[in-house]
Amino acid sequence: MANPNAAFGTISELSRDTDRGTAVVLADGRTVRFDPADRRAAAFTSILEDLRSRKMPVYIETDPGSGFIGRVHLPKLVRIDRITEEPGGDVSVMFEQSHARHVVKRDSAEAGELLRALREARKEQWLAVTVSDAGEILDVRPFDPPFELPRLEPPPAIRWWQWYWWPWNWWCCVSMSRAQQLFDLCAATTCNPLTVPVPCIPFLYPDDGCWGRAHEMCRLIIADGASPRKVWIDGSLHTPTKNNPNCFVNWGWHVAPTLCVRRWRWWWWFSSQTMVIDPSLFTTPVSEATWKGVQGDPNATLTPTSADVFSRWGGYQPDPAYVQTNIVLANYRSQLQLRSLNIGPPPYANCP
Repeated sequence: MANPNAAFGTISELSRDTDRGTAVVLADGRTVRFDPADRRAAAFTSILEDLRSRKMPVYIETDPGSGFIGRVHLPKLVRIDRITEEPGGDVSVMFEQSHARHVVKRDSAEAGELLRALREARKEQWLAVTVSDAGEILDVRPFDPPFELPRLEPPPAIRWWQWYWWPWNWWCCVSMSRAQQLFDLCAATTCNPLTVPVPCIPFLYPDDGCWGRAHEMCRLIIADGASPRKVWIDGSLHTPTKNNPNCFVNWGWHVAPTLCVRRWRWWWWFSSQTMVIDPSLFTTPVSEATWKGVQGDPNATLTPTSADVFSRWGGYQPDPAYVQTNIVLANYRSQLQLRSLNIGPPPYANCP
């Protein structure tokens, strides 16, 4: 916001110049350039061209000495959910369109301006929020996104007579080997972090976007003939990962597909277990207890839903044509590629 070495806005033009360096012209007329010697420039330019075509804003940091582009960020398009004062003095911020927990550092020079912008924003107002790899908020600006989320009423509760037929439902569950096959089907779509070819799923960017990943995985599983559901976890989640340079991510919630998996028990026929499909955290299907256990909050709560629930903002929301899913995946593919260009691709060797 007050950073003199940063430029924000949508991109109106990209002008390639091998001698002077590719120029990025923003909608407000400001022009910033890549260093002609910057080997990342071609890859950055490809990402910026995609963002220009989708009318997405960018936040570009420039080197104070040379004036050349040093780092490119893709701001999140979000609305305020809640702002919480932390015991240590920092301020935690949750947004509707994000499951990541963000923070405003009290000791940062921009803390007062950032908090004022966040607190003055109305609940229905869209913001472009730029964050660091550690989830620290760097910049906040009003911005109207080029899409609108649909709404869906909560699904009807399961009635007692539906459970009456539970032995027959058991035959709709899959074997453990079939569950692994479906897990591998989803995991195989993971993105190369430097090229992120469509339609890959950005499992290597665990920071945010899980609702888009989960919906796309459900689409793949359904197309392969199975019947997934979803499980949502809510809590103060702190999850270790080698795919974030800080070796962890903080979430307010998370979601992944589930499968009903048959189990043979000599003392009880028709036994089954709900298994979670989450390649962002595991290499195999796991129980809900195991999935919950790695996310750092023993008091977290689990909520099952049908597979058609895309998000839970303002009531359960569908995405039957996968329009919003593709927007989320495109945004976080860009986030993964930008991070890989800015600081190197995951996994990060400094993480245990």
